[in-house]
Amino acid sequence: QLQASGGGLVQTGGPLRLSCVVSGRTFSSYMMGWFRQAPGKEREFVAANTWNGGSTYYAYSVKGRFTISRDNAKNTVYLQLNSLKPEDTAVYYCAAVQRTYYSSTYYDNASVYDYWGQGTLVTVSS
Repeated sequence: QLQASGGGLVQTGGPLRLSCVVSGRTFSSYMMGWFRQAPGKEREFVAANTWNGGSTYYAYSVKGRFTISRDNAKNTVYLQLNSLKPEDTAVYYCAAVQRTYYSSTYYDNASVYDYWGQGTLVTVSS
C-alpha cells in the first residue's frame, strides 16, 4: 500500500514537499516513481529513483526544480518541489515496482509500475 501526502495550494515560485509511505512490502527492493496528471491531460512521468537512490531520473520539465529522495528506514519516498509554476498544477501519484532491468529501463512508463498511491493534489496559483 502506498499513501501519498503533502499536496496543497502554493503560490508561484513556492516550495512544497510530497511524501509517500510504503507499507506491506520490502521497500528497499523497489524502484519508486512520481507521476502527475493535470485536468484533461494524460498521466506523465515526473521522477524516479532506485532502491539505494543511486540512480535518479527526472522529466525535462522538472529537472533542476524537483528532487526525489527516499528514506528506506522509514519506507518513505519524497518529492521536493521548488520554483513551482502554474503548469505544475496536477494530482501527483507515487508508484512502485520491483527493480528489474526492465523497470530500470522503462522507469518513465506508467504501465511498468505495479502499485499506486491515491494521489495528492498540488495547486499552484499565479
